[in-house]
Amino acid sequence: MAMKAPRGTVDILPENAKKWQFVESKIKEVCDRYHFKEIRTPLFEHTEVFQRGVGDTTDIVQKEMYTFEDRGGRSLTLRPEGTASVVRAFVENKMFGNPNQPVKLYYFAQMFRYERPQKGRMRQLNQFGVEVLGSDNPATDAEVIDLAMTCYRSLGLKSLKLVINSLGDQESRENHRKALVDHFKPHEHELCRDCQSRLEKNPLRVLDCKKDRDHPAMGTAPSILEYLNEESENYFNQVKSYLTAMGIDYEVDKNLVRGLDYYNHTAFEIMSEADGFGAITTLAGGGRYNGLVEELDGPATPGIGFGMGLERLLMALDAENIEVPLDDQLDCFLIAVGEEAEYESVRILHDLRNNGIQVDKDYQGRKMKAQFKAADRNQAKFVLVLGEDELQKQMINIKSMETGDQAEIPLTDLTERLQQILKGGNISE
Repeated sequence: MAMKAPRGTVDILPENAKKWQFVESKIKEVCDRYHFKEIRTPLFEHTEVFQRGVGDTTDIVQKEMYTFEDRGGRSLTLRPEGTASVVRAFVENKMFGNPNQPVKLYYFAQMFRYERPQKGRMRQLNQFGVEVLGSDNPATDAEVIDLAMTCYRSLGLKSLKLVINSLGDQESRENHRKALVDHFKPHEHELCRDCQSRLEKNPLRVLDCKKDRDHPAMGTAPSILEYLNEESENYFNQVKSYLTAMGIDYEVDKNLVRGLDYYNHTAFEIMSEADGFGAITTLAGGGRYNGLVEELDGPATPGIGFGMGLERLLMALDAENIEVPLDDQLDCFLIAVGEEAEYESVRILHDLRNNGIQVDKDYQGRKMKAQFKAADRNQAKFVLVLGEDELQKQMINIKSMETGDQAEIPLTDLTERLQQILKGGNISE
C-alpha cells in the first residue's frame, strides 16, 4: 500500500509555506496594533474541557472529536476548537489576577475534527483566533469584530459581508427557548433525528441544522430578537452603534446562532461574497460567551472571541485574485572549485550567514556550469566564485546575475562589501 497523508489532511509544501508565513505575519502585525498577546496551548486536553466548555449537545462533542485513552486510562481529546483551551489556561494560570485587564489573547493553532472533508473544510485545520477575557463592555465586542475585519482588509480582501445577531442574556434565552420548543413541537416527527434530540436539550441549535434548513417551520420560527429584554436590547444597540462609528457595514441575521453552546449576547460571522468562492462562504465566526469561565471552574469572567480558518482565508485570496508578495530570491550562491576552495567555502558561508546575508552553495559536486544553473534556479542575486587562483590571491569573484557585472573582492572585505552591494551599492566600487 502506498503511504499517503490521512484523509482530510494535506501537506503544506515549501512553495506554499511562504504564503502561510506572509498571511500569519500580517495578522500578527494587526494583533500587535490592537495590543493582543499570543498564547499557545497544548494540542490535546482532557476530554472534559471540551465537553464542559463546548457543550454536550454540539456536533463537535457528539460527532467530531478525536478522543482516545492514554496509557494511564485518562480520556484525552485532540483540540477541536480554540476557546475552551484558552479559557482553561486562563483559569489554571490565574490570569484573572493580572493587573492589566481585560486579558487580550490570540493564537495560531491546528484543530482536529472528524467530518466529511471538502474544499476548505479539513479534518486537520489551521485556525487563527482571539479571546478577550474580563470585559463585558459592548465596545469590546466591536473591537474584536473590527480586528477580524482589519485582518482581512490588511491582506486586500474586499468581497466581505459581516452578519451579526444577539443571543441575549440568560433570561432572554430562556424565554426564547420556551417559544422555540412550542413552535417546533408540532413538527417534531418531521425533523431529523439530531433536531429531535436538540429540541429538548438546546432548541436554539435546531435553527443551525443543515438537514432541516428548508423545512417550512424554520422560516416561521420565533426570533431571539423578539425576546430580548431591555438590557440585552440596549447591549446589542450599543454594539451596532460602535460598528457604525467605525464605518463597518453589517447585516442583522436573526437566525445566526453559531454552533457552540457557550455563546450569549453578540454573535457574528464574516463571509466571502467573491465569485466562485464556493458554497460554504463563512470565513470566521465568534461571539460573546459570558459564563464559560465559570463552567471551567474559574471566577465569573465575561469573554468574547472568534475563530478564523486560515485555509479558507487563502481560498478567499485566490477567489479575489490577490497575489501574496513572496520574496524567494537568494542573496548569493557560492561556487567553490577545488578541494581547498571547498574547505574555505564552509567558513565563508558561516561568516556571511552570521552577518545576515542569505547564501547557499552546491553540495553535489557538480560542474561550474551546472552550479551557475543552480544559482539561477534559486533566483540568486549574485554568484560568488572561489577557485584555486582566487584563493592564492585571497580574493573572490562576485557576479551580478541581473546585469552580468563582476569584480574581484578581497576575502577580508567580503562581508562588508556584500552588505553594501545588497543595499544598492555598485559592484565595482
